[in-house]
Amino acid sequence: MKIKKGDNCIVIAGNDKGKTGKILEVFVSVNRVVVEGVNVKKKHTRAKTRGEKGQIAEFPMPIHMSNVMLLEGKKRTRIGAKVVDGKNVRIAKKSGKEI
Repeated sequence: MKIKKGDNCIVIAGNDKGKTGKILEVFVSVNRVVVEGVNVKKKHTRAKTRGEKGQIAEFPMPIHMSNVMLLEGKKRTRIGAKVVDGKNVRIAKKSGKEI
């Protein structure tokens, strides 16, 4: 996968188009990523003990990897690969800089 945990990205398709955030988790087998503050769903939880109230928890759900692009500064860019000193390095297609 070209996008990794900790990268800053922008959503390019879907209901949250235009939102930016940090990638929290990557699911390689299903090509999905969890982005901070994007595709947030609510889950209602029941009270665990008597006297306690139930809660509504919000948490981000995964979206498909093809719907996000890497941010370099404030602009989005595609990602390529290059071999530097015998190691594979990710590069930004727009600027050619290492990521």
